[in-house]
Amino acid sequence: MIKAEDITKVKGKGFLLNRGTECFSGRIVPEGAVFSAQDLAVVAEIAEKYGNGKVAFTTRLAAEIVGISYENIDNVIQHAANAGLKFGGTGAKIRPVTACKGTTCVYGNFDTQELAKKIYHDYYLGWSDVKLPHKFKIGIGGCPNSCMKPSLNDFGIEGHIAPELDIDKCKGCKVCQIEKHCPVHAAKLVGEKLEISEELCKTCGVCKGKCPFKALNPETKVQYQIFIGGTWGKQTRMGTPLSRLVNEDEIMPILEKTMLWFKDNAYAKERLGIAVDRVGVEKMDREILSDELLKRKEEIFANDIKTRA
Repeated sequence: MIKAEDITKVKGKGFLLNRGTECFSGRIVPEGAVFSAQDLAVVAEIAEKYGNGKVAFTTRLAAEIVGISYENIDNVIQHAANAGLKFGGTGAKIRPVTACKGTTCVYGNFDTQELAKKIYHDYYLGWSDVKLPHKFKIGIGGCPNSCMKPSLNDFGIEGHIAPELDIDKCKGCKVCQIEKHCPVHAAKLVGEKLEISEELCKTCGVCKGKCPFKALNPETKVQYQIFIGGTWGKQTRMGTPLSRLVNEDEIMPILEKTMLWFKDNAYAKERLGIAVDRVGVEKMDREILSDELLKRKEEIFANDIKTRA
């Protein structure tokens, strides 16, 4: 008979009890939300040798090997480690990073999987021993189509391209390629010149490169909408968008400041979004966009997680 403390111990390593059995499912977490063919071959080996031959992929893109006996868990961990693979994905800490296929998608505005890989190494692994008040999920989307639902993660990243119109280069083409391709009809030819409605424009980037006369700047850089405190499930909350789009070099510092803010403000077992609503959106936005939290990093790390009075 497996003891409750044993179930808890292996859960922290990424192994969850299968309902109605004494076997476990183990989650292998991909680097950068992507498995190589070699990785998948190892996953299949483990499933055949130690599991029931089945693999289910989780919503956070981990490969969950089903039907592992408790006695084999250490062997499974070692087998995966020999191939550079790691089990995990549970607990009050950073959860596996998810990313859409923006790296290859025609609508992707940036390399989503490369960013996921960097976050995986710097924070999923780098902060693996950092205890947070609750789980902390990170979702990366390549464009406002939002396939990966970044706004429903504790920290969501979404790539945007705001069109930069040079009206002098507009030729007033009868069939304007920008107007033709705009999915929300924000671009319209008015008279002999193009107009883009800032109110309607979703900064999705679909229009980039469509004008043969370069009326839209083809060198416009990607900017990123950051969402804070999104959740989905029994308690649903859309992530709060930060008050401005950010540049690429700001993403990692803002991610770190968000986790420091979470650790500094939330109670134990309180999700980030609930803490944001309790403390205040404006205060959260102001503090995360400043550098004060980084200056207090050592102090915040030294403090215990708050408990409710």
